[in-house]
Amino acid sequence: MKNTVKTIAAGSLIVAACLQSCKPPKNTSDAVTGDAASKAYVAPGKYDEFYNFVSGGFSGQMACYGLPSGRLLRVIPVFAVDPEKGWGYSEETKPMLNTSHGFVPWDDLHHPEMSQTNGEVDGRWVFGNANNTPRVARIDLKTFRTTEIIELPNSAGNHSSPFITENTEYVVAGTRFSVPPDNANGDVPINTYKQNFKGYLSFISVGKEGNMDIAFQIECPGVNFDLSHAGKGKSHGWFFFSCYNTEQANTLLEVNASQRDKDFIMAVNWKKAEEYIKAGKGKKIPTKYVHNVYSEETHSATSEMKTEVLVLDSKELKDMCYMIPCPKSPHGCDVDPTGEYIVGSGKLAALIPVFSFDKMQKAIADKQYDGEYEGIPVIKYEAALHGEVKKPGLGPLHTEFDGRGNAYTTFFVSSEVVKWSIQDLKVLDRVPTYYSVGHLCIPGGDSKKPFGKYLIAYNKITKDRYLPTGPELAQSAQLFDISGDKMQMILDFPTIGEPHYAQAAPADLIRKDQVKIFKIDANKHPFVAKGEKETKVVREGNAVHVYMTCVRSHFAPDNIEGIKVGEDVYFHVTNLEQDWDVPHGFAIKGAKNAELLIMPGETTTLKWTPEKVGIFPMYCTDFCSALHQEMQGYIRVSPKGSNVPLEFSTGKTATEATASK
Repeated sequence: MKNTVKTIAAGSLIVAACLQSCKPPKNTSDAVTGDAASKAYVAPGKYDEFYNFVSGGFSGQMACYGLPSGRLLRVIPVFAVDPEKGWGYSEETKPMLNTSHGFVPWDDLHHPEMSQTNGEVDGRWVFGNANNTPRVARIDLKTFRTTEIIELPNSAGNHSSPFITENTEYVVAGTRFSVPPDNANGDVPINTYKQNFKGYLSFISVGKEGNMDIAFQIECPGVNFDLSHAGKGKSHGWFFFSCYNTEQANTLLEVNASQRDKDFIMAVNWKKAEEYIKAGKGKKIPTKYVHNVYSEETHSATSEMKTEVLVLDSKELKDMCYMIPCPKSPHGCDVDPTGEYIVGSGKLAALIPVFSFDKMQKAIADKQYDGEYEGIPVIKYEAALHGEVKKPGLGPLHTEFDGRGNAYTTFFVSSEVVKWSIQDLKVLDRVPTYYSVGHLCIPGGDSKKPFGKYLIAYNKITKDRYLPTGPELAQSAQLFDISGDKMQMILDFPTIGEPHYAQAAPADLIRKDQVKIFKIDANKHPFVAKGEKETKVVREGNAVHVYMTCVRSHFAPDNIEGIKVGEDVYFHVTNLEQDWDVPHGFAIKGAKNAELLIMPGETTTLKWTPEKVGIFPMYCTDFCSALHQEMQGYIRVSPKGSNVPLEFSTGKTATEATASK
């Protein structure tokens, strides 16, 4: 009967929350004041102050916007094929989407995370997570391209990632869906969840030039890890994860995983984990996962299958992991700039608990425990608690900080952002959002040094905000000025996909080292043609390799004959331009993959297998000059067994052609 009452109560809360979330916030007409336009305005020809990297959610990509203008600057292909840029279609980029399951052309990117040095955003890289087929990607901000993707073994639903330590020593990922380990028999009844399912935390090391590798994993109880953040300053060496479904339910989680008054924040001492590894406490476990790397020298990706991973057991190594009770079904898990305070955001809680790192350390030293959870010590709630923010709003999700002692939390149900004091836990301000806000971003807001000027809220529902577009409406971001005592909405703008988490950094921090062109002389692609004199067409068995160049405004060669039906034709196209912002495109009639978009000095390959006889035009897809329309050519395809010789030419007119052709 007791569980039934709890179930009904949880269900009632959820229904009430849903009803509340559909109502517009009060005082909506006062949300934007008269000077908002001037604060968000960026004049034509002027640069934005910040880059804002936003998850594309179910698009699988990452978007980059300028702030404060809200202008979309680039969609960065990451985990989903992109025909605009040929990502996942060109022969060079196909390996980037390899996994142990084969080529996977889509995923669900939830969380960007920027690299840090000494706890401050450094502008080198931004990481992203694949939620569906667990992976972590590294995007190089010199090129705004995905240059590395590593798959995560023993994982399912890579939601709690890719969060980093203060010197980017590790990118850390927690599994959302606990499952049987890769080396165990997975053919078990689903209702044996408590006996057979495990949750894994992955610690991915990052070298000075990138080079990600899974340093170790920690096997944990079969819970759902939601979000996480690393300690910083005094708490450097620790990582904190929100956990839900501590009931270990395997069906109807909306009710069955909401039974307990408190779930947990898991505190992980990764410095202690490193000590255990040095002491030989880790076990090498057989598994399979893929590591993909893109080289800017060869303009090509390679894919390597890994076959084992080092695992530590949280049950056996007692002083490595600790549980802190946290109400209720926590989502956000955020650490303030000093590293002292850890904020948990229980989706079904009516308060915000704030934990103290110093109190947690004392509780561990004094063994102030409330039993164990599957072998992991549970610290007493009051022993680790700094205090609670009382009645802040409905449905707290995520918190970031302005560096001035203030925290800002999103409330999904009451559709608002609330500002509160970290020290005395008093609510200072609240503003409505439109509508059902999820995550928020303050530039540098999860680092030691937030920039504290803007806050961006990412909303799940837009309703009446933009022109309607059928059943699905535009996703929404809303920009607030937080430089004063009161938050002020100054802009909203649509975004791609479903925006979840985001990161932002000053533009000057990133602009200084950007690549403008790839130098032709440094191009080490195996099929590069560094000038028109090096162009050629070569048949090797059933494959034909076309060494092609493009420059304003023609291809070389632009006439090719002797191709036969069923042959695999590889067009290796080198862009000879050495000017910034002069890419060329390449497309063929009837091709079943995509176009190519080739940057200055780059070589990219399109594979084409003609299926019928005929003349097939090719052309440049990217407007490159006044004579862009003239940048075209022809390919003649003859039947199998044809004796038409393989020939190619550039500049040979029809009147010069022989009658036999």
